[in-house]
Amino acid sequence: MSEATSTAPADRARANELGPVGSFLKATELDTRMLGMVGALLIIWLGFHIFSGGIFLTPRNLWNLSVQSSSIAVMATGMVLVIVTRNIDLSVGSILGFVGMIMGVTQAEILPQYLDFGNPVIWVLALAAGIAVGVIIGGLQGYVIAYLGVPAFIVTLGGLLVWRGAAWWVTSGRTVAPMDETFRLMGGGPAGSIGATASWIVGIVACVAVLLLLYVGRNQRKRFDFPLRPVWAEYFLGIVACAVILGAVAVANSYPWPIGIVRRYVQENGLTMPEGGLFIAHGIAIPVLIAIGVGIVMTFLSTRTSFGRYVFAIGGNPEAAELAGINTRWVTMKIFMLMGALAAIGAAISTARLNAATNAQGTLDELLVIAAAVIGGTSLAGGSGTVAGAMLGAVLMQSLATGMILLGVDTPLQNIVVGLVLVVAVWLDTIYRRTVQ
Repeated sequence: MSEATSTAPADRARANELGPVGSFLKATELDTRMLGMVGALLIIWLGFHIFSGGIFLTPRNLWNLSVQSSSIAVMATGMVLVIVTRNIDLSVGSILGFVGMIMGVTQAEILPQYLDFGNPVIWVLALAAGIAVGVIIGGLQGYVIAYLGVPAFIVTLGGLLVWRGAAWWVTSGRTVAPMDETFRLMGGGPAGSIGATASWIVGIVACVAVLLLLYVGRNQRKRFDFPLRPVWAEYFLGIVACAVILGAVAVANSYPWPIGIVRRYVQENGLTMPEGGLFIAHGIAIPVLIAIGVGIVMTFLSTRTSFGRYVFAIGGNPEAAELAGINTRWVTMKIFMLMGALAAIGAAISTARLNAATNAQGTLDELLVIAAAVIGGTSLAGGSGTVAGAMLGAVLMQSLATGMILLGVDTPLQNIVVGLVLVVAVWLDTIYRRTVQ
């Protein structure tokens, strides 16, 4: 009894020392770095919206922003694991271009010799071929890094040049188009979206999943006698998460099909165009769903599996990880194989969105991917990083690019801004690590 009575005043005293903001952050267990990034993103959005004359924060631009961020976000989830292990991959943009060319040639030139155009198997085989090539490339680079001892910087820098040249070599510089009709759905557009009703269903299911995760997590803490968040904090997190999810769905459903596509849809289906026009919502784009799905899988892989624990153990202390019995070489090789597969998925999204495979595809994407991971909180010193932070970093980087395009900023200046943002992000990470230590 005396222990219980003496603990409560001590807790109140600590709460008073933290202040209201500190107490709130402690109760909700929110990541301050993530909150800072969200705040920076909101400031960037608001600034671009003002200077662009109210164009940036419109359903059309936000929907396009989500689609354009998808391929970078997918690759950034893999870059987190690469950087966590104190490695780097400078070749992801070139791998994207090469694999995109392989998938383009497979579905536009090779498979039609044996299958009819529009055959539902074509896009599946093309995607499978691309992912297989990506895994092989990643495995090859990972083997050289892990087993031959060549630094990742040198291997992937060479890969940047090799695979970019290989993309040109596949078709001697020729652009391959068009892509399979079903394959193109992975690129977004009116056909590559799920519509308003399905979007609301996805949003509701996501909210239910968030609430279930909070409920199960609280029960798990009770089971193992871990400290519990206050009940109000649980409600707050659930309400905010659901509000963000449903708000994003509302924005996606506010962006209608272009009038020309609506007219064609009406003619093809024998409908009558209403006097005020026909509003058909895009809904959530398929590439966005792919990116979210990859993010969920990669989060589970990095936080709930032995492979993920090995990755962070290697990044924290490679020598100790090896002494603990972890096969560090094989884990490193698997990380680069996974990175190759994710680059192939990014290539599928990019190629489908362009409806063509080009030699310039993925140029400088490696910088955006690395910047997204670092801005998202992945430390270049290794040992720390989150998939969610990297995906948010991808949105931030694409927001900068989209905003500068709306303002008419020249491409060279855009690259200068991206470079400065990357340097500042690493500098802030260094300050943060010093403060924590």
